Amino acid sequence: MADHFQLRLVDSRMLAPTVRHLAFERVDGQPLAFVPGQFLQVHFHYDDGTPTKRSYSVATVGEGSSPGVPVEVGRIEIAVSYVEGGAATKLLGELPIGGVIDASGPYGRFCLQAGDVHPRYLLLATGTGVTPYRAMLPQIEQLLAKGGREVVLLYGARNEAELLYGGEFEAFAQTHPGFSFHGCLSRQPRAVPRASDRSGHVQGVLAELAPHEGRDIAYLCGNPNMVDAVFTALKEYGLPVPQIRREKYISSR
Repeated sequence: MADHFQLRLVDSRMLAPTVRHLAFERVDGQPLAFVPGQFLQVHFHYDDGTPTKRSYSVATVGEGSSPGVPVEVGRIEIAVSYVEGGAATKLLGELPIGGVIDASGPYGRFCLQAGDVHPRYLLLATGTGVTPYRAMLPQIEQLLAKGGREVVLLYGARNEAELLYGGEFEAFAQTHPGFSFHGCLSRQPRAVPRASDRSGHVQGVLAELAPHEGRDIAYLCGNPNMVDAVFTALKEYGLPVPQIRREKYISSR
């Protein structure tokens, strides 16, 4: 059963022109136990008093653990996109350091699973859909250390400035040979391109990886159009639906 608690803002910084990274601690001083890939819900009210909520994946990089095993963190990090006229944007964008919000969780099953035996993980994301993969990095590190596994992250953005946590994923790739990170830039290439960069949308780059049912488990997170397009493509490649895990990010006012 999900827990309800209050969070106090302890740090805030811009990740991209329209995305803010927020770090919280629980007001009660307790750690948050979550499985990387899970999300929290932030509870608040519209101006007319109507209650509402928004969901945000936990982006915190905790300790290493096996897939499916919860980790405990003292700092709870999320990434929040700017939505024109959005109530959550107003709440979280204007929240001062020390400000308190109501939250609950964790929720969700968009997590690495202990029973998976396929040798390659395909992680695909757009926008803030990359945040659960950041939280998974310690688990990915443990999987790679055991050998016989490969992880490929395709991350779609319009330009370099919108590759959230891109530097962290690139650094991880440089120190973990089984991990590949490809920034898929649909509008504007980097001023100094990298060999790992790809041009176009995530779904257009998928063919390069030649997905195969005997090799791949796929995770799709982000824009619903991308998720639907890649889901259809993966089924055409022969991946069974249980080998395709999905989470859609929908912007709400």
